[in-house]
Amino acid sequence: MSSRILYESHSHTPLCNHAIGEPGEYAAVAHARGLLGLIVTCHNPMPDGFSHHVRMREDQFGQYIDLVTRAAEQWRGRVDVRLGLEADYFEGYEAYLEKQLGSAEFQFVLGSVHPQIPEFRQRYWQADEREVQRTYFELLAKSAETGLFDSLAHPDLVKNHTCSVWDPNAILDDIRRALDRIAVTGVAMELNTSGLNKTISEMNPFPVMLREMALRKIPVTLGADAHQPDRVGADFETALTLLANSGFSHVSYFLERKRNEVEIEIAIASLVQLQTT
Repeated sequence: MSSRILYESHSHTPLCNHAIGEPGEYAAVAHARGLLGLIVTCHNPMPDGFSHHVRMREDQFGQYIDLVTRAAEQWRGRVDVRLGLEADYFEGYEAYLEKQLGSAEFQFVLGSVHPQIPEFRQRYWQADEREVQRTYFELLAKSAETGLFDSLAHPDLVKNHTCSVWDPNAILDDIRRALDRIAVTGVAMELNTSGLNKTISEMNPFPVMLREMALRKIPVTLGADAHQPDRVGADFETALTLLANSGFSHVSYFLERKRNEVEIEIAIASLVQLQTT
């Protein structure tokens, strides 16, 4: 078996109210699939009941850290389990988020714009859903410019919530402008394999956007957005091949909030498919 070098860098816990399985169960699948490590990135707490149905409460933050710590101890020497966070970018909450991210030793922070949550819909939604898409990509660029995040999660997520008007060619100039701004910041962007299971069945982001990211030398992290253990590392080989075909030579992961690079050819060789009987 090849050396283990890759991390699952996007996974959740039951504290977000829409995932199942303890971090230790996710780590077991990471081990079986030939991964070196697992970064747990559950949805961050937000104040005043902000989209409370899809995230841990503020008073559960310590419990979250304990869950990850226990899994790290359980799997020490076999799977490198690390504490991360998927944190919502929402205008006006930057100071709150900055304080939160300084309150624990996070290894990796994903920034997300979630167009499906009630708060986004109340503030930004309008009848012209193409304008909603433009707003989404504007916010994605702003999220990078805060300097709060290491990588931007599922960076074309809006397509699955405005699918009736989704036309990549119609929105591409807006995406390019957003990517120009993101590239300046040095923030990475995620290739999220869970998009294969969404309304528009393709990874996030779509291939043309990936190629535009490659042209701007924007680093890419890889995550399955696992909300149940068997999703850990799902479709990583396909994703790495897609990256290579889109013009990338390396894939990235973060530890201690610092970016590490792996050659895609070496990454593919390191993976082992989960054996089922």
